[in-house]
Amino acid sequence: MLGKSSGSPGAGLLAMMMQFRAALAEYTRPWKLVTLSLGIALLILGAFYNEAPDWDIPISLIMAILVYLTAPWSLRVILERRWRLWPAMLFATWFTVDGSYWLYWHFKDPIALEMMRDANFFASLSLYGICGVVWLYRGSLRQLCSEIDARCTGRHQARGPSGDY
Repeated sequence: MLGKSSGSPGAGLLAMMMQFRAALAEYTRPWKLVTLSLGIALLILGAFYNEAPDWDIPISLIMAILVYLTAPWSLRVILERRWRLWPAMLFATWFTVDGSYWLYWHFKDPIALEMMRDANFFASLSLYGICGVVWLYRGSLRQLCSEIDARCTGRHQARGPSGDY
């Protein structure tokens, strides 16, 4: 936990560094980066082929990266019932799904914002949840496939809340 240390000032910093490294390891997993890239590619294609006034490449990149950084964490906060983090989780979710969208379109084209904001919210929130589920797993693609195989064949071992066996 971030707020708890063994009394020495360095212990809290060490714990934060370890959590940062673990998070960085998850964000840089090849399978997660590949799925992020595929999602961005689909969003860019959609910006070209869909005639929605509020779908362009910059907002696609902004929102995709924010989803990548926040959706798995938000879902984990819910699943692990980390009640004290709910305000931060709700803010991260809102900012990713609606706040960044509002900020971008408020300055780029307020009319498009007024026309499309309500429709965008539910589509973005749905994608946020789906991406949270896809990127929630902590581990390599090989580990994920092995765990799915083990669960399907009845050979699985329960994992703890930290993802360890």
